[in-house]
Amino acid sequence: MAPPAGKRVKGVQIFRPFIYGTTARPFDEKTNPKPPGVPDDHTHSWTVFVKGIDDVDITYWLRRVQFKLHESIPNHVRMVEGEKGKPFSISETGWGEFEITIRLYYVPESSEKPQTLYHHLRLHPYGRTEEEKETMRLNGGEVVSWTYEEQLFNEPYEAFYDILTSGAVAPSLSNTGGKGAKGKKDAQQQQQPSRSEGGVLDRSAMIPLTNRPGQPFSRETEQLEIKKLQEAMIKIERMTKQMTEDIRKKEAKQQELKADAAKAAAANAA
Repeated sequence: MAPPAGKRVKGVQIFRPFIYGTTARPFDEKTNPKPPGVPDDHTHSWTVFVKGIDDVDITYWLRRVQFKLHESIPNHVRMVEGEKGKPFSISETGWGEFEITIRLYYVPESSEKPQTLYHHLRLHPYGRTEEEKETMRLNGGEVVSWTYEEQLFNEPYEAFYDILTSGAVAPSLSNTGGKGAKGKKDAQQQQQPSRSEGGVLDRSAMIPLTNRPGQPFSRETEQLEIKKLQEAMIKIERMTKQMTEDIRKKEAKQQELKADAAKAAAANAA
């Protein structure tokens, strides 16, 4: 970590969305043939990665990523340096699932300490229901285990703040120095920030509005998850209300039985 440079921008928090996880595929002679030299007992090929939402570049804030794999894998601790526009990733083959330790190293301007994430490599279809598992089986056997995350930078240093905020916002035309129609047109072209296929601007906190194949995280996903949570809350409230009513009835029945027992005891005593 580089020594702090300049002052922190007080009262400011900046976040950047990203994705990490694994994608695994079983070996198959037609769709995923086993490469030469792969051990006979290896059943899957898989990739672990860290990348920007909608595949936008994140190397302006993330410098390198360390992946710590199972100790049985040769060279099980690997460092991947950032390449602009490319994900941080490694690919391997194997037969078993295990936990991968992912350590994030930030660019020197951030003066931030490395952070650690953990991810379980999944080779076999999984889900909360059998229907979800079956959907994954029908996806050509590809097992996608991705996690959406947001990197929060709290009160970043001034130099890093400038890096984080200089990309998505176009500079003012008045600061371009162009003269006449041609100069204005050139300035407009220069200030056009780069967008992903899903409409996400480089160096921004944006996420796509809708899902696309290979891009499962969007505002659409967010709304679907909110809807699921709302439906679950309604179900829980209904169950709680029913349980409360059942308890009330049981308590009333208990009081009735106690009264009957008291009467019987008094009658026997007389």
